Amino acid sequence: MLKSPDPFLPLCFILVAVVPRALAAAEAELSEYQAVSGISGTLSATGSDTVANLTTFWAEEFKRIYPNVNIQIQATGSSAAPTALTEITANIGLMSRNMRRAEIQSFTARYGYPPTPVPVALDALAILVHRDNPLPRIELAEIDAIFSSTLRCGAGRRIGNWRQMGLPEPWDGRGILAFGRNSVSGTYGFFKETALCRGDFHVEVNEQPGSGSLVQAIGSTLNGIGYASIAFSTSSVRIVPVSWRHAGEERITTPAQAVDGEYPFTRYLLFYVNRPAGGSLPPLEREFIRMVLSREGQEIVSRSGYIPLPAALASESLGALAP
Repeated sequence: MLKSPDPFLPLCFILVAVVPRALAAAEAELSEYQAVSGISGTLSATGSDTVANLTTFWAEEFKRIYPNVNIQIQATGSSAAPTALTEITANIGLMSRNMRRAEIQSFTARYGYPPTPVPVALDALAILVHRDNPLPRIELAEIDAIFSSTLRCGAGRRIGNWRQMGLPEPWDGRGILAFGRNSVSGTYGFFKETALCRGDFHVEVNEQPGSGSLVQAIGSTLNGIGYASIAFSTSSVRIVPVSWRHAGEERITTPAQAVDGEYPFTRYLLFYVNRPAGGSLPPLEREFIRMVLSREGQEIVSRSGYIPLPAALASESLGALAP
């Protein structure tokens, strides 16, 4: 269930922010990347640790093609990306959520045009528990009741132990220990909007500085539960199917159904760039994004545990960069 774009985002994002299922019939094969001459210099990317993880793999391939290129990647959280792009301390803002209206307005006030978002991959947030936890599935309202203090998704009370989730002995005597990301994270913001119905996290949620540390914490805590990009899942945790209702019918879905638009916590991973209105990107940025959206780039997405863009959507992303 991909989120609709914020109405204040640039038109180019609205053109590509469509449910992947609607593009499936129109898919064509992705083009192979064709190297060009004269590409060198330093490229810097700052922001989401989810996107930074993937960008590291893209950078390795790009440096193989262009040995004279230096790529610097900082995983500082999605909230750091807009400022870095505006202040020119990064060429690319890495974000696992849409830029907020205030962030776009701040950039626009300086440059006279908005930043350009480029979808580069799909991702699904998995609900994770310890690998020995037998929880068969979890409802959207139950997720909210575990993680929030506001209960905006329909639950009548908070859930604080596994007995309330219907687990038998010895689980019925165990409390629930919830883990989440910190507030600079795009994953935190996306989960707050989609899983908490724009409510507030409960103060007892244990905030973690990165997705890797969050998964590690759940894997070492028998009664733990949390959320992270599917790419960070390990053998120490188990992905719990999510139950939700659509048109009066219950649907039990997993991240594997994200590409069909069936999974409720599906999102775009984004590059934000500074492309002047009617202008083009510098050659280094342009070629890096061309490689990311090529057949080779999207194969890296798949190998890294994320979800490749449908070919038609990758083509739209490239078209959004044209003058």
